Amino acid sequence: MSAMIHTGMKSRTFPPACKGLSTIVLALMFAILLPVIGGRSQAAEESGKKRVVFVAGRPSHGYGQHEHNAGCLLLAKYLQAAHPDFVIDVFQNGWPKDPAMAFAGADTVVMYCDGGGGHMVNPHLTEFDEVMKKGVGLVCLHYAVEIPPGDGGQRFLDWLGGYFEINWSVNPHWKAEFQTLPEHPITRGVAPFSINDEWYFHMRFRDDMQGVTPILSSIPPESTMNRRDGTHSGNPAVRLAVAQKVPQHVAWATEREDGGRGFGFTGAHFHNNWADDNFRKIVLNAILWTAHAEVPADGVSSTTPSETELEANQDEPKSR
Repeated sequence: MSAMIHTGMKSRTFPPACKGLSTIVLALMFAILLPVIGGRSQAAEESGKKRVVFVAGRPSHGYGQHEHNAGCLLLAKYLQAAHPDFVIDVFQNGWPKDPAMAFAGADTVVMYCDGGGGHMVNPHLTEFDEVMKKGVGLVCLHYAVEIPPGDGGQRFLDWLGGYFEINWSVNPHWKAEFQTLPEHPITRGVAPFSINDEWYFHMRFRDDMQGVTPILSSIPPESTMNRRDGTHSGNPAVRLAVAQKVPQHVAWATEREDGGRGFGFTGAHFHNNWADDNFRKIVLNAILWTAHAEVPADGVSSTTPSETELEANQDEPKSR
């Protein structure tokens, strides 16, 4: 069986004949990385390079939906093109096997995965809290914003400023209209837009929105309340909010007391939505902002992905 070493966005494979050599290489790498486990590396500090870590969840829905691996790889590709000096790693198909090494020197972590009781961070809340306490940023996309209430919910309020709470938040599909945008580094270069997605809303935020800045807000149509009450579909509080036409925040930024920054984004159910330039830019901007990197005046530049680029790395084949 081959030994594998994760080197950025690729894995380097050594044939069986090189097992002895690969063991030595692994030992040397560990010796180099040991002083920086859980914090910024000396080399990163001296070079000023930013390190972005993507953690993509396992395959989930059918074709074109919840494409965690393909979505992370696509975003990483654009981010690397715009910032070739960044160190960018993508860990696919669930929690990294060696989280200490995976998060060493990270400036921000992007999680795109299934959530709720199956959220990949659930068994690792305590250890990941140590990463967050170092001021590392956090971006959670779509289902990754849902965590069970209790310990997980309290952690997300701290790390992210808000989260999807069952029996309070809802997950309908609807076309959100973002007619106005706040002045914030994350919205640089982003124009008003509208797009259909599974936009979760009525999120559970910190009391009085302390340290939380709404980034994308819209008034959901009454059709979002067509389903019966349920853990994810409806409840008296959200029905009242929709009836009163209260704007709902579906993307938000937060700043923590430890200096860390968080960004929650409830869209990205549909993989093809990454082809929307404003949709994509707001997430790329947020990754920079949470990493404490300067967001350009016109936002992160990226070309609209082609159909071939969108098809790449998807978990499920396209039905014919």
